Order: sequence, then structure tokens, then C-alpha cells
Amino acid sequence: MTAKRIAVLMGGYSKEREVSLVSGKAASKALRARGFDVREIDVPRDVSKLVTAIQAAQPDVVFNALHGRFGEDGCIQGLLDIMALPYTASGRMASAVAMDKPMAKRVFASAGIPVAAEKVVTLREAKRGDVLPRPYVLKPTNEGSSVGVKIVRAGSNHPPLDDLDLGDDDLIMAEAFIPGREVTVAVLGDRALAVTEITTANDFYDYDAKYSDGGSKHILPAPLPADITKKAMELSVLAHRALGCRGASRADFRLDGDKLVILEVNTQPGLTPTSLVPEQAAHVGMSFEDLVTWMVEAAQCDA
Repeated sequence: MTAKRIAVLMGGYSKEREVSLVSGKAASKALRARGFDVREIDVPRDVSKLVTAIQAAQPDVVFNALHGRFGEDGCIQGLLDIMALPYTASGRMASAVAMDKPMAKRVFASAGIPVAAEKVVTLREAKRGDVLPRPYVLKPTNEGSSVGVKIVRAGSNHPPLDDLDLGDDDLIMAEAFIPGREVTVAVLGDRALAVTEITTANDFYDYDAKYSDGGSKHILPAPLPADITKKAMELSVLAHRALGCRGASRADFRLDGDKLVILEVNTQPGLTPTSLVPEQAAHVGMSFEDLVTWMVEAAQCDA
């Protein structure tokens, strides 16, 4: 393969900065092993400095290893579209819609994908008391990696919400809690890879469970009936298409009995040692180097 120059965007200034640095370093190492000329960019908040850094790198493709707000919500994608640079993963519209949890749920529902009942409220309303029958989940409308997620259970004290770093008039989403098992499916292009069941000793699959060593157990392939496995993979591809995703995505579900309910689609799946998409890629015979190379080759621009 003829070497191409790749600018890897990582770090940034969201609450997922540290995870992004790990993803970016892993992607950079794998791409270098495949002969790519890699330039790493720790993304500053100053847009003019970022543009200057990208222009200095003179990339053929931008590998977006950013996570969280401003990295996977359409902001950086829009900038790269303006610069007419191909980049990995989804474009600005799919990224923005997927990151806006209430809007994404409307898209899923319109495509016939089961979703949990929800209510969008202000933080002030949530602080006053129950906004849905217990048990229910409170979550920011536009964060990833379970940042800020709280579960309000029957008989428990109302969780403190002051750590959400939001104003009282800012909106959050209350969502009916779906009991059962947690499963996830990676999608590359139009292909679902596998189904993983996630278990954890934590209260739920939170940030620590996602990224701490031993924080969760990934069972791959998930021990599910064949029809449930098939349905999970079909719904994941349907969600990917409904949002207009491209490249790699990951759909998360709760499985209550034999009913699958989608939680969200992640358009910038992690590339850390504990991440799910690389595990599923390996399960179907795709090495980590194969995966990041595929992502580069699938890069596009909406200029």
C-alpha cells in the first residue's frame, strides 16, 4: 500500500480527553506499523491554532480519534468539511444527531427500532424530585461514555446532580429504566460484526466500567438465542443507516426478556485496550491494524 500522510486528532477538551488520547495513540501506532506517515495533533480549543496544525500536517486523511463533545458531535466534522479533508467515521449531520440523545431516539423510533420512554426536563425540574416513575435514568442530552448518567431506583435517595456541570435551566433527559442484559454490536459500513454481552459489578456500565481494567466483562459472542443475535445485528445496521452513519459505529441495547431496546449509537467508538469494537473486529478475523486501515480507506468528506 502506498503510504499516505495521516493526521490523527486526539485529546481535545471534552470530559473524555484522557480516553481520546489512548485511542489516538493506539491508532497512530497501528497506522505507522502499516506504513502510514502519521502526525499526531492534540486538539486545542483555539480553532485558528487547530487549523494551522492541520494545515502544517498536510494530511491526505484525518483520523478522528476524539471522543465526547466537540469531537463526535459534528463540530470537528464541519470544520474538516470546510477544509475539504476526508476524515474517518460519520459526517457532521449523523454525528450531531447521534450525539443529541432525544433527537436520535426520534430517528430510531421512526425507523421502527424500539426505544425507552423518555422526558426532557430542565436540571432544576430534575432536582426537585421524580420526573418519571421509578426506576428511571437521568442523563445529559449530549455526552458520551455514560458521563453524568444517574439511575434513580425505587427506595433510593434521589442522586445528587450538582456534578453534571450544567445550569439549572439546561436540559437533561429522563428515561425509563429497562431491566435486563446489556449487549452491543459494532457496525463497519453496512456490516454488523458480532454481539457482545457486557457485565459489570458496578451499578451499571458507567465510565469506570468502560475504561478501567477489570471494570467490566465482555462476553463474545453473547450467549443468546440465534434469533436474538440476528435481530440485534439487524437493528444495529438499521440504526447506523437511519442516522446516516458511515465508517464504524457501535449500537448499545438493553435486552429485557426477548425484547431489544436501543440505548444509543456511538459514532466514534473507542480504540482503547478495553474497547468493544476492536474486540469484535478481532473476533471476525480483523486485526487492530486491519481495523484502523479500513477506517482510513473508508474516510470521506462532505465538502
